[in-house]
Amino acid sequence: MDRLKICMLLFPNLTLQDFAGPYDVFSRVPEYFEVMVVSENTSIMTAEGGLHVKATLTFEQCPHVDIIFVPGGRGIDALLTNPAYITFLQTRAKQARYITSVCTGSLVLAAAGLLNGYRATTHWRSLELLQMFHVEVVEERVVIDRNRITGGGVTAGLDFALSLTALICCEEHAKMVQLALEYNPDPPFRSGSPKTAEQFVLEKVCTATQKSFDERRAIIEALSREN
Repeated sequence: MDRLKICMLLFPNLTLQDFAGPYDVFSRVPEYFEVMVVSENTSIMTAEGGLHVKATLTFEQCPHVDIIFVPGGRGIDALLTNPAYITFLQTRAKQARYITSVCTGSLVLAAAGLLNGYRATTHWRSLELLQMFHVEVVEERVVIDRNRITGGGVTAGLDFALSLTALICCEEHAKMVQLALEYNPDPPFRSGSPKTAEQFVLEKVCTATQKSFDERRAIIEALSREN
């Protein structure tokens, strides 16, 4: 079969793990996937935490794509109202076989109208925000609804990418990649979900993120009024 072209979107202030986890999975099955890192321009960008990243293709240089992938991060606030990114996604989605995201990347897809009438998920802190769009929000690690595939927060990117690999390649390939990555989670604490974290930990995280949550909600409310 012909390799599927994956367009992995890059933008300033993205969460690096959202991008790097799926990238590492897809790049390990080159016989099935051709990975392209795409952005508005090919200038050096700064991800969350300060690491510099760079796309290899601009929107104009990007060829036909089979899979669209959008990661999340603080930088999605600017993308929600950025016509260049929104138009690119809307245009390329018309012919893409799969439209996907991890973490708050689903908010960008929703802002582009690409999740209307679909089931989808996002980072647990943004589930309420995703509900503000015409989306059936599901609190799961990976949600597959027809050709829309969305992953939960950050580390769910590995689950998402392995699920997509199993769907397109086969389960055997996905299992081989999982083993090669030694993806065998055994976290030292049971605080990776608001359902299992201690109450004081949950409250502190919510407090620490409240300002950014409110700012993002205001952007989405403004978008809702415009539409």
